[in-house]
Amino acid sequence: MTAAPPDDAALVQAYLQHVATQRRLSARTVALYGEHLALLLERTGGEGLELRRVLPAHVRRWVAQLHAAGRQPRGLALVLSCWRGFYTWLGRQGGLDVHPVQGVRAPKAPRPLPKALPVEAALRLAEGAGRRPDGAATEAAAAEDARDRALVELLYGSGLRLGELLGLDVQPGPAARGWVDLDGGEVHVLGKGGKWRTVPVGAPALAALRTWLQRRATLQPAGTAGEPALFIGARGRRLTPQVARRRLAHWARQAGLPQHVHPHMLRHSFASHLLQSSGDLRGVQELLGHASIATTQVYTRLDFQHLSRVYEAAHPRARRRGA
Repeated sequence: MTAAPPDDAALVQAYLQHVATQRRLSARTVALYGEHLALLLERTGGEGLELRRVLPAHVRRWVAQLHAAGRQPRGLALVLSCWRGFYTWLGRQGGLDVHPVQGVRAPKAPRPLPKALPVEAALRLAEGAGRRPDGAATEAAAAEDARDRALVELLYGSGLRLGELLGLDVQPGPAARGWVDLDGGEVHVLGKGGKWRTVPVGAPALAALRTWLQRRATLQPAGTAGEPALFIGARGRRLTPQVARRRLAHWARQAGLPQHVHPHMLRHSFASHLLQSSGDLRGVQELLGHASIATTQVYTRLDFQHLSRVYEAAHPRARRRGA
C-alpha cells in the first residue's frame, strides 16, 4: 500500500489542530476524527491520490467498500461527517476545485422498532405498582406508593412522555404546562413544539390519582404547600425524571418483569396495544401528539410482528419446514 504524501499527512494534522484549538472539540472527538482521517489517507494512498484530487466518485466507491466490509450506516455517517468537515476546511485554504464529499450520503440505517411490553406484562405492572405485600411502614411511604401507582397508570393509560407527565400541575393556570381534569376524565398536556393536546384518562388512573391527591400533603414539608406540581418528591418539590425512572424500574422488578422498564416503554406499550385493538392509526397519532403520521406508523410494524407470531403459532400452514 502506498503511503500518503507528506503534505497530505501535514494537512490532516493541521485540521486536527484546528478542531482541537479553534472549535474546541473534546479530546475523544479529536481522536475519532484522527481515526476517520487516517482511513481517508489509507484510501487515497492506496490509489496514489492526493487529498486535493479526490472526486465524489472516489468517495462513493470507498463508502460502498466500507459498507460491504461490515461498517454500519450510522458509523459511515460519522465518517462522512468528518470527511465533509475536513474538505470544507480545506476549501477555505484554497486550491480545492471540487468538494468531494458534498452530496455524498451514507446508506440509510434501518429504524429500530420501539420496545413495548406484552399486554399481560403491562397490566401486571400497572396493577402491582404501589402495592406492597406487607403494606407501607410509614405514612410517607404510603404516599410515595400512591404517587407511584398514579404515575404508572397515567404513563401507560394515557401514553404521556415523561416530561409531559412531570410537567403536570394540580390546577390549571397561566403558567401550567398541563393538568388533569378529574371530573372530565381528561389530561391536558403541553407537548413537543408547544402544542396542546387532550388525552382521555381511564378509570383506574383516575382512581389512582384521587388516592394520590388525598395523600399528597403527607410529602409536603413546611414551606412547600404552594408547590403547583401534581407529582412531588420526598422534599415536597416537583418530582425529578431520575426519581421517576428509578421508581418505575423498582415496580417493574417487583412485578417480575425480566427486562428493564423505562417510562418511554410504557408510551410505546400504550400506542402498540391501542393500535392492536383499534387499528385506528390516525387516532393513535392524535393521542400521542405526533406531528407526522409517519412517526406513528412505526407501531404498525410492531402490530404486524404480533400478528406474525400469532400466525406462526396457530396456522397449520405456517411452518413449512419438515413438510
